[in-house]
Amino acid sequence: MFYQDQHNSTPLSLNEDERLASLRSYNILDTAAEKDFDELTTLASVICQTPIALISLVDTERQWFKSHIGLAGSETPIEQSFCAHAIVSYNEIMIVDDARKDERFADNPLVTGNPKIVFYAGVPLINEEGFALGTLCVIDRKKKQLSAEQTTALKVLAKQVVDKLELRRKITDLQIANQELRDANVFIQKFASTAAHDIKNPLSSILLTSQALKIRLQKLQDEGCSRLIDLNITSTTRLISLLDEMLDYSKDPSLLLVKKSEIDLKQSIKKVVSMINIPDNLEIILPDTNPKLTLSIVAFEQIFINLISNAIRYNDKHQTIIAIRFAEDDEYYKFEVEDNGIGIAEAYHEKIFSNSFTLKITDRYNKKGTGIGLATVKDLIKALKGNIYVKSTQGIGTTFFLSIKK
Repeated sequence: MFYQDQHNSTPLSLNEDERLASLRSYNILDTAAEKDFDELTTLASVICQTPIALISLVDTERQWFKSHIGLAGSETPIEQSFCAHAIVSYNEIMIVDDARKDERFADNPLVTGNPKIVFYAGVPLINEEGFALGTLCVIDRKKKQLSAEQTTALKVLAKQVVDKLELRRKITDLQIANQELRDANVFIQKFASTAAHDIKNPLSSILLTSQALKIRLQKLQDEGCSRLIDLNITSTTRLISLLDEMLDYSKDPSLLLVKKSEIDLKQSIKKVVSMINIPDNLEIILPDTNPKLTLSIVAFEQIFINLISNAIRYNDKHQTIIAIRFAEDDEYYKFEVEDNGIGIAEAYHEKIFSNSFTLKITDRYNKKGTGIGLATVKDLIKALKGNIYVKSTQGIGTTFFLSIKK
């Protein structure tokens, strides 16, 4: 079913929005000329013995020519378009023997003026989804008839145009898919590298508690041994769980969005802190509220391990203070991680999230950063459809603002 546009009397489909979306999925409008398409219009012109041949794609307000032989210009307004009629004609081909005598086109500027169209034959370009994107058409300045052979040939050439359009779209889709795969592989590598680095913290805890336990067992056993054993078991269990989760994510990064669990915010932050080497002068201020959040646990922990570790490492104050704040709206969980550390110069507020970028300074343990942590944090948050940015004043402190989509 079709209706006439009251302003330009051009027929439009009730599924016009879907047709236009399909057309734009090819990313072909306003692209440069391509030899493959130009060869088909040349063949159409030669076979049908017409001075003009076009591959015309019908957009919202214009018909745009991917290829044009014998006609200057790359587009005409939709209200002057023969092809807009052809794509809704229900026919395999629309033929106008004499446009001067056709009430649809007699007053058309393309008929009364240049290029003085008289004869028109257009075959709709029907894609795999069943939408008519435009036409392959031939035009003459005099009355003409096509033979059966010429009509058949024009239909065959139109099918070739559609095949090339489909091939072009598939190639583009493959290129996008390949790029996404490359990005995913880079993400996995950086994630695994950072995660492996963070695993050293619970491993160190296991080592230290084991050494202490060994010394105590050489003496008289007491209640302290039980507490150390419990800590050892807890750390080991957590490490195994973390490794299992990382292996799952390395095989399928999309699990960051799919595999979500409910967590207790304050308890999760305390768990993160327990996996970090904490100095005696550290004070962590937890959020005022303690909501239940539904998100990827391993991603949450990796993000906060990095942010809290950095806040501790790059702090020169007598008392290290880290304040974690939380808010939410209908779409996002929102966090702030504020410290009173050395701060970051404004010139580096964007660069610190770049892979392998470091400020070339040593931390409180006299070690230099690798530049992997914050880059991976940003990648993780991006994968979670969120955002992160920083505000900082040198000598006063730094605040990271991050959001994670619910």
